Order: sequence, then C-alpha cells, then structure tokens
Amino acid sequence: MIIAPDQIVLTTDLPQYGLQAGDIGTVVLLHQDGAGYEVEFMTLDGETLAVASLYANQVRPIGQREIACVRTVESQPQAS
Repeated sequence: MIIAPDQIVLTTDLPQYGLQAGDIGTVVLLHQDGAGYEVEFMTLDGETLAVASLYANQVRPIGQREIACVRTVESQPQAS
C-alpha cells in the first residue's frame, strides 16, 4: 500500500501540469484509504511544479531495480 510520504511513479501523462508518465512524485495525503492521493511533483533543485489529486490507477510504487531519468520541464504559469 502506498502511504505518505512514499515516492511514486506517475502512470499517465498530466499535460495540464507539464508532467509525463514516469515522473516521480511524493505522496503528501491519502484520500479514502488509498482510493486516491495528493502528490507533489518537484524539480531536482526543489521547485514545486504541481500538487495534484490523483486516482490510485494513475500512480504506482517505485519498483526494485528502477533508475530515474532526467528531463527538462517547461515553465508553468503559477496559479493565482
């Protein structure tokens, strides 16, 4: 079971946040015993890109023998 503050892998693209399947986020809150999650996605230097409410089928735990990959993200407008 995924719990806060586990790191997860995004399994679907979230273009509204500039996120892609495979991006890594940190669970900050569980919804309805794991039916969904609030997940924070950050750059490697600590800038928060998004905090998204996701269904359980949109994330998965990080598996053994996986390695992270680096990509550049476009700047996203800040919500007001």
